[in-house]
Amino acid sequence: MEAAGSGIPDVKAYLNGVDAPRIFAAKTLFVKIFGSIGSIAGGLAVGKEGPLVHTGACIANVLGQGGSRKYHLTWKWLRYFKNDRDRRDLVTCGAAAGVAGAFRAPVGGVLFALEEATSWWRSALLWRVFFTNAVVAMVVRALMTYCANGHCGLYNGGGFIIFDHTEAKTDFGMLEMAPVIGLGIIGGIAGSIFNQLNLSLCKLRQKGSRRGAWKIVEACAVAALTSAVRFSVPFLVKCQQCPDGIECPSKTEMGYYKSFTCPPGHYNDMAGLLFTPNDDSIRSLLSSGTHHAFSYTSLGIYFFCFYFLSILTYGITVPSGLFVPAIVCGATYGRVVGRIMSNYAPSDNLDEGTYALLGTASFLGGSMRTTVSLCVILLELTGSLKLLPLIMIVLLVSKTVGDMFNSGIYDAHNQLKGIPYLEAHPEEAMRHYTAKDILVSEPVKFSGVERVERIYDTLRTTNHNSFPVIDTHEDGSTSFYGLVLRGHLLVLLRSKQSFLLDPLQVSEALNKKQLAAEDFGKPGSGKGLKLEDIELTEEEQGMFLDLHPLANRSPYIVPESMSLNKAYMLFRQLGLRHLCVVPKPTHVMGIITRKDLLPQNFSERNVSQTSLV
Repeated sequence: MEAAGSGIPDVKAYLNGVDAPRIFAAKTLFVKIFGSIGSIAGGLAVGKEGPLVHTGACIANVLGQGGSRKYHLTWKWLRYFKNDRDRRDLVTCGAAAGVAGAFRAPVGGVLFALEEATSWWRSALLWRVFFTNAVVAMVVRALMTYCANGHCGLYNGGGFIIFDHTEAKTDFGMLEMAPVIGLGIIGGIAGSIFNQLNLSLCKLRQKGSRRGAWKIVEACAVAALTSAVRFSVPFLVKCQQCPDGIECPSKTEMGYYKSFTCPPGHYNDMAGLLFTPNDDSIRSLLSSGTHHAFSYTSLGIYFFCFYFLSILTYGITVPSGLFVPAIVCGATYGRVVGRIMSNYAPSDNLDEGTYALLGTASFLGGSMRTTVSLCVILLELTGSLKLLPLIMIVLLVSKTVGDMFNSGIYDAHNQLKGIPYLEAHPEEAMRHYTAKDILVSEPVKFSGVERVERIYDTLRTTNHNSFPVIDTHEDGSTSFYGLVLRGHLLVLLRSKQSFLLDPLQVSEALNKKQLAAEDFGKPGSGKGLKLEDIELTEEEQGMFLDLHPLANRSPYIVPESMSLNKAYMLFRQLGLRHLCVVPKPTHVMGIITRKDLLPQNFSERNVSQTSLV
């Protein structure tokens, strides 16, 4: 199930701070790769761009955790990256690399990671992502050069969606503004309807049977329906006479003048769209200089067929991307608008293929609700900077119209899965509440030296990931010492090397026995250590554990009176999983200013290492 769908919602959720199990596992990676090959080769109404983003994130995650222990593929030198921050950075680079490899758009991949994928951004992460995409661009270019000599079959002609619009008519004036804005409105409405219908269908799937056999039957039924539509629909349109000066019917596999059942000198334009791979259908729709190559009837039927097949396909248990379906749908109705303009506005300066490209931008903006990254990706695909103002206008209009109805497709699927995704801006009502107002219950706490039996029972009866460690002083007062993670407690319980017979005994077991640092490292993408794997005798349960050496003494803390709005922004921007709320402070130890944090001022004070620990 983790390999089904696009994968972009899962990547967004992880980079937002939601670490779902197995979304980046090695098994998920293999299924994603071969599943994408099968679904695309089978002619389903899906694309490879979303799965490539997920694939890049999976590869980055496997490298970040030092390989896969389960499959005995580990590299010790990669364990340097086995921490939350470096793992997030690597996943961000992997997601950006997926976009760069799919579209051959390295800058667009960087902007996609910034705008759509990650929830927080650092300057150091920017150049890392940029460097990754530069390497991707060079590797892709080298492979395309190698395949251009015919070593890869049809790969040199297809595979990557590259649309050359340098020779198309791209001059525009005020006459073209009305259809351009109209395309933006159409894209916003069509994209929001697409999102709503697909979301409603996925809700019905959740309410229905969840058995694996049913999901396989559903995927097979969708594949059979897609094949039936692709073969039978061309019979509904009439044959057209071949234009002069063009090879018709096409003799190559990727030509769009298909003879189908037509007599010599004629072609079936619907077969030219349905009997070719999706990428080649896009090339046909975005082609310039092919006026009236597709009839209104064929374009209308093709749009509705592909539109509803995409709605039906996205959500079944196959890897599926939404970029290609969105491009196909947008290019189809954009081509219709272009043909209308060429028939009724002879002075129009734009080509039918250019209107198809603008329709693509409108549907992408109306469905996914991204602007800057899509604009740059489309520019890198076409190579025509003259279209920049038009693409910007279309994306802004389509996103604005779409936002009036519902949220973007990826955010909607995260909500459907119940993922606690935090948006960029908090709700307006949060300004009127404090951090104390949303506390649900008293936290489960541990003493600095705690009995093994209580730790084991607490882990068995709760699913919390972190526990406050509280110290009790001689006068009976208590103080907050730090936080200890569930995973660290499981490691201590399994090793049994730090158990103490006497709670007053000073705990040096952790240093004497020398538990390796990787033992406390975060599990990669598998299930990790479970409580069921640990067995304790009655004598061991009566022992004690000193939690001070493993407790995080500097967790993020906010006072109970802090505005909930500020706590929300702190939680999201830092990518936190826990935020401790403490009583209102009684006194102020000092104030840190910006100048105090400058390196030269900090070094002049000769702060000792012991005070930093």
